[in-house]
Amino acid sequence: MLTSVSFSQSGLNGFLRPSDTLHSGRLKAVAISEVSFTTVSLVGLNQLWYADYDRSGFHTINDLDEWMQMDKLGHVFASYHIGKLGADLLNWSGVKKRDQLLYGATLGFGFLTAVEIFDGYSKEWGFSWSDVLANAVGTGFYVAQEQLWDEQRIVLKFSFHQTKYASQSPNKLGGNFLEQLLKDYNGQTYWFSANVHSFFKTSKLPKWLNIAVGYGADGMLSGVDTNGSATFASSNRIRQYYLSLDVDLKKIKTKSHLLKSVFEVFNVIKVPFPTVEINKNGCVFHLFYY
Repeated sequence: MLTSVSFSQSGLNGFLRPSDTLHSGRLKAVAISEVSFTTVSLVGLNQLWYADYDRSGFHTINDLDEWMQMDKLGHVFASYHIGKLGADLLNWSGVKKRDQLLYGATLGFGFLTAVEIFDGYSKEWGFSWSDVLANAVGTGFYVAQEQLWDEQRIVLKFSFHQTKYASQSPNKLGGNFLEQLLKDYNGQTYWFSANVHSFFKTSKLPKWLNIAVGYGADGMLSGVDTNGSATFASSNRIRQYYLSLDVDLKKIKTKSHLLKSVFEVFNVIKVPFPTVEINKNGCVFHLFYY
């Protein structure tokens, strides 16, 4: 039994290990999976989401001033991580670095821009050039670091906590935890988490230690300020800036490619640490912020 378990773990470890040379079987599987997933996702999104709203001719909107730009950071975050996943899958297939960046890292930009086109034909929304720009920034942030340092020294991360605002506007901010996770920008924080050792190569600090700078916003019941309208109670919309410590899970040493894969997945989440918040009302200290 122990021999069987050991063999299974060894086999899984070998499967997850990136190939040193081009592995045509893996590359074919990645290509088929990405095309299938993208097609199913876009068709499903069109049927399950956009079908509930009226269609219109293709049109654009300017929503740059909405949600205190939290939605734009969401686009940057999503484009960055989808592109990173695309590049990692090609790296697993043994594809050379240039093609990883050209065909993998652009996956997020391509997918999110396709969704933006759907928005352009929906009467409820519209094609947003600022969203497309945010998608490009996320992709560019990944590619630039790979070109400059051959690694991701600064990782985009996310944290979330439930807020009192969702119950006041469940249609816009979500009626349950999962919806609020995606829609309630008051509870979201986006982080730029920089690895200290990667920049300073010091042996006195743990290699997994990061310093994180975050951005959030509070007091938003809708995209733009309602100014105490009859629909919602007046809210104090503020921008919030954070300084905290973090953990780069990928810097934790392990020979297990299974653990490396698990660390890769969870490395998108900011680890709760003591945090200093700065806003227009002053400074606030949080013992553990998430």
